[in-house]
Amino acid sequence: MNSVVTITNLLFFTSSIQSIRSIRLLLLIVFPLISLCCASQIDSISLAKSDKVIPTKFLQPSNTFSKKRFALVSATESILATSTLLALNQLWYKNYPQTSFHTFNDNAEWMQMDKCGHVITAYTVGKYGLRLLEWGGVSKKKAVWYGGLTGFAYLGVVEVFDGFSEGWGFSAADLTANVIGVGVLISQEYLWKEQRIGLKFSFHKTPYPSYRPTLLGRNWQEQVLKDYNGQTYWISLNIASFLKKQSKFPKFVNIALGYGANGMTGANSNPLLYNSIGNSITFERSRQYYLSLDIDLTKVKTKSSILKSIFETIGFLKFPAPGIQFNNNHFSGCWLMY
Repeated sequence: MNSVVTITNLLFFTSSIQSIRSIRLLLLIVFPLISLCCASQIDSISLAKSDKVIPTKFLQPSNTFSKKRFALVSATESILATSTLLALNQLWYKNYPQTSFHTFNDNAEWMQMDKCGHVITAYTVGKYGLRLLEWGGVSKKKAVWYGGLTGFAYLGVVEVFDGFSEGWGFSAADLTANVIGVGVLISQEYLWKEQRIGLKFSFHKTPYPSYRPTLLGRNWQEQVLKDYNGQTYWISLNIASFLKKQSKFPKFVNIALGYGANGMTGANSNPLLYNSIGNSITFERSRQYYLSLDIDLTKVKTKSSILKSIFETIGFLKFPAPGIQFNNNHFSGCWLMY
């Protein structure tokens, strides 16, 4: 909660600064400090335990609080937050004019694909924050809250960026989506002490950026962020976790429900476009729904701490698997859906 207050106070402060570049620089510096302030609220009892021997391998979560690990987590989160926000600034905001802070209503844009992106990003960043604090030996309850809210704080800074960009604005709907993503994460930790319902992402290249490269991305790195036509967002349910413990159903097999959209070359509607010989081109905007198998890599048994860490890191990606697509009142199958 302190992070929300800090961001709110920051808005009032930055409104008096005339240089937008200075505002962005300030946000990039302040966000890591927000994370550190939240995480540093570890009680003195936990700190007193930091001198105990930790009988775990380096990549395994510590069963007692470790000052060294906590310091490493804090430094890592600060570096990652600053570097990714700088990268986002270059890929997303650099070429758009800046204005004074403002809001706008984007509920109807991009067939709500951007809102799905906010939900899953908040969930994923929060999950990383939670697991890192657990690795540092922070108590479960504090790791859930301070780590989980990392996703909300991180995207809160992104929303401030939007508020100063002429092409966008501070969006209450985006903020609500961020809350939903963090809520899905934290509620499962309290209810089941595990993530039985994962939120995942996949991407494939589409032909649409070639018609509007500035809006949809000039290269693969930009298109992953900007081309909503190639993005798919998944709700991946771990079946075995809902069955009895004695069930022999494979613990790593999931069922995934996906949502995507296609034919979008504009936010609310498609502009008039022409091909290389001057003929007009039209694309039909449509929603797409998917049903597919998936693999929960965190449930794959392995004695390797390195593999476990890798599986946890890339676990937000949908695993390619057979599936069914529903689009324009028509079902179709696919051998590899991602």
